[in-house]
Amino acid sequence: MERLLERFGAPEQDQVALWVALVDRLRPRRATQADIAAENLHALTQLLAHRPDLLQHLRASFRRLFKERKQVSLYVSSGLLPSTGFFSETSRRIAGRLLPEVIDTDYLKDLLSALFHRADDEVWVNAVADEVWLALLAVLVGDETPMAEEDASALPPAVAEILEALRVLSYHVSAIGLDPELVRIDPSLEEYESPFLAQNAELLAYIEHYTTWWTTPGALIGDDKHLAVMLHQCDEVLQRVRRRATKIGTSLTLTFKLERLRQHLERVGELVRLLNTLRERRVAADIAAQVVTLFKALVRAECRKNKLADYWGQNVELLSLRMTESASKTGEKYITSTRSEYFGMLASAALGGLIIAFMTGMKILLGEQQMAPLNAALAFCLNYGLGFVLIHILGGTVATKQPAMTANAIAASIGEARGKTRDLEALADLVARTIRSQIAAILGNIGIAIPVAVLVGLAIQSSTGAHFVSPARAARMLEEVDPRGGALFFAAIAGVCLFLSGLIAAYYDNLSAYNRVPQRLLQLRGPRRLLGAARMQRIATYVENNLGALAGNFFFGFLLGGTTALGVLFGLPLDIRHIAFSSANIGYAATALDFALPWQAAALAFGGVLAIGIVNLAVSFTLTLTVAMRARRISFAQGRSFAALLLRRFLRRPQHFLLPPLRNAPATPPTSTDKTAVADARPATPPDTIRPADEPASTLGPVPPNR
Repeated sequence: MERLLERFGAPEQDQVALWVALVDRLRPRRATQADIAAENLHALTQLLAHRPDLLQHLRASFRRLFKERKQVSLYVSSGLLPSTGFFSETSRRIAGRLLPEVIDTDYLKDLLSALFHRADDEVWVNAVADEVWLALLAVLVGDETPMAEEDASALPPAVAEILEALRVLSYHVSAIGLDPELVRIDPSLEEYESPFLAQNAELLAYIEHYTTWWTTPGALIGDDKHLAVMLHQCDEVLQRVRRRATKIGTSLTLTFKLERLRQHLERVGELVRLLNTLRERRVAADIAAQVVTLFKALVRAECRKNKLADYWGQNVELLSLRMTESASKTGEKYITSTRSEYFGMLASAALGGLIIAFMTGMKILLGEQQMAPLNAALAFCLNYGLGFVLIHILGGTVATKQPAMTANAIAASIGEARGKTRDLEALADLVARTIRSQIAAILGNIGIAIPVAVLVGLAIQSSTGAHFVSPARAARMLEEVDPRGGALFFAAIAGVCLFLSGLIAAYYDNLSAYNRVPQRLLQLRGPRRLLGAARMQRIATYVENNLGALAGNFFFGFLLGGTTALGVLFGLPLDIRHIAFSSANIGYAATALDFALPWQAAALAFGGVLAIGIVNLAVSFTLTLTVAMRARRISFAQGRSFAALLLRRFLRRPQHFLLPPLRNAPATPPTSTDKTAVADARPATPPDTIRPADEPASTLGPVPPNR
């Protein structure tokens, strides 16, 4: 270490190479060994404190880094989304992973990438305590002005670069704030003076005053209160647009620009606070803590600049929130509270089971037509898709479709009171109502699908004299639900399809709201003349409320029907097992075998159907709940307490998990343990996703006809 530091004093040495070598000495063998990195930094600090000659050489080289290199790009681009757009940036990151970009060490941004060239460097840099970095910075910089020049009244290069970076960032904020995508969501931005323009004027004045104060002895310090007000107003507009976007729809482009605007406003705030702190004594030690925080953020940004997972996560988050928000509202109708709602769910599920029995019979008929593989796959997809759409139109319920909706409703209830403790009793009651509603839907589906399949099989047998399903085919149908084979794995695939169908439904709900599809339907002159204004209004309202559900059901059918075809195409063991269709298959198989099943085979088949249903529900519910929680950035720290509370409630009143209590039944009194059990779910984001109470319930309104 000493020999390396001595080389910093040699003028012929490559300073960049020396700094790279120094960071290599400080870097631990594994990025997770933060304690070793801290020890290395502490040893360097102690060595510099006891060797003034080495400190002098390193300090001079450190000053030259800031004096001789361009710094603006570091502050205005590192860690901030570019203006190129979502897909362009995705392509750039993929290309950057395959073929790294050229590094120009004349720029401080590229120099930072050269020093911390390993992708996991940000792990140990951020894991080392701030105090360790502050101790090193205190020795390295001392009590001098930042990058001090011989002329104390001259503006230091580091400060001048920060001021120039603020100027560029301000122009970026103005451009993003006036983008048509934002104005479309919040038209009031055109009606009043834009705070994004006002902040630019205030920030330019701030830069001028700051420069004059630093370079002119006796000059007064400019007031930055107006700038703070303008930046706060910009942030308020950003939050308002985000809230409205969660209500009336969003897009990847809008999400990208909102995230970019948020990052720019945060960076402006960080740099302004740093400059304000520096005003007090013009001493670098005063801003050391802020510099360390900024340094860690910049290193993390440079190390992760080509990581697609982080980038996609940033941009899809608001879109996912809008989609899960829509699904949570839909999921509320799948959670029953009263006995009338419970039996209504049973009736709705019975209707779904009736149609599913006929859909299963149609699939059996299609399978016997000896069609080409592609035609057969398309026929199966249409059978599933159109059948599910019919179930939705007639008001039926498919049991396995519920978790994709109810999981979002549960996540919404957890995140309802942001920043406050969660009432586990209320959440436990919601889960209990969800479980019994799901049980009602399953009983309604399989309780009707099996007998209807038996009746259809007997009716065809009596009218044609032949079994609807051959005994050999019936034996294979029973093997398909055997849990000892691959039935449970295929049930998990169906659960993934259920999860994807929920996202598709929410996506189309968002698409309908964002593109104002109902309002545009009202502008169609031909259908309006043919059907009349009142019918067109009803159609538009139905589309607004049901487009996502219709699309989700239709594409869910294609997911189910296409999975097997995909497996055949690629030679993979892919198939699906769905509880409702498996139960109908048992009915047809039992009829084909003349009900001569041994009780062991019948019990195994019925147990297989129940296991398939459990896997269907568990996979789709878990995936949907995970996405919904991540979209809201909610953590549920009291998971064990909540699980214990649910278990106590089940042991105390198990009937409440099967049937709703009578209207006059006494409520379950909470125990002393229950009263103290609270959920600590603290979100990591500001409350920009809270649904505003003043937003209209529907975006559908009168629209003038097109000309």
